[in-house]
Amino acid sequence: MLKVRDGGRVVGVHALVATGVNADGHREILGLQVSSAEDGAGWLGFFRDLSARGLTSVALVTSDAHNGLVAAVGATLPGAGWQRCCTHYAANLMAVTPASWPWVRALLHSVYDQPNAACARPVRPRPRRPGRENPPRRRAPRRCPRRRARLHRVPEGDLAPDLVEQPQERLNREIRRRTDVVGIFPDRDALTRLVGAVLAEQHDEWIEGRRYLGLDVLARITVVPDPTTTTEEAPTTNIPALSA
Repeated sequence: MLKVRDGGRVVGVHALVATGVNADGHREILGLQVSSAEDGAGWLGFFRDLSARGLTSVALVTSDAHNGLVAAVGATLPGAGWQRCCTHYAANLMAVTPASWPWVRALLHSVYDQPNAACARPVRPRPRRPGRENPPRRRAPRRCPRRRARLHRVPEGDLAPDLVEQPQERLNREIRRRTDVVGIFPDRDALTRLVGAVLAEQHDEWIEGRRYLGLDVLARITVVPDPTTTTEEAPTTNIPALSA
């Protein structure tokens, strides 16, 4: 949360940032918006603004499991899939399994290391059955498990890089580092200018740097519509992917 002066008082605001991967495989900064609250209304307005400015053909959105964000994706980006970020999911699991986290982390990574969903299913934890030896309580605490935080779907390996929001988290840390120096901004425009300058710098580095996804990967995950098919039957073009 960032602090700005508004009407003679200091209020907390949130900087909503979205990044994406274009058809050339480079990451881009898609948008920035300063919102009073990181709720469903804020995310809905943000995604509507992205759509109004021309954001289309989004194949996959990777984010945390914020209910308002997920609902906004479904309302504004038709046809886009949603995937929970692996980094945020691991943090959620660690919060409910602090004592047994090393064992849970090893199990989680064994799932993520599989090439596709079919290979991942056999290594997922199974529910306890009568007559079978239960694991020690210290390793599988009662409140841990699948009922509260089930392992989410593991997609095909081609889109696996977009499941982790580590580049986005590094960008967020850089924004916090720059804004912490200021402390309290005189108004929202000043906050937008500073954060926008950080994002513009990062955008230029991404565009001029290495591709985030190779062209061979993009060719495998891009579906070219058959001109002989009807509009209803034609597959959509999967251009990866949006992170929020």
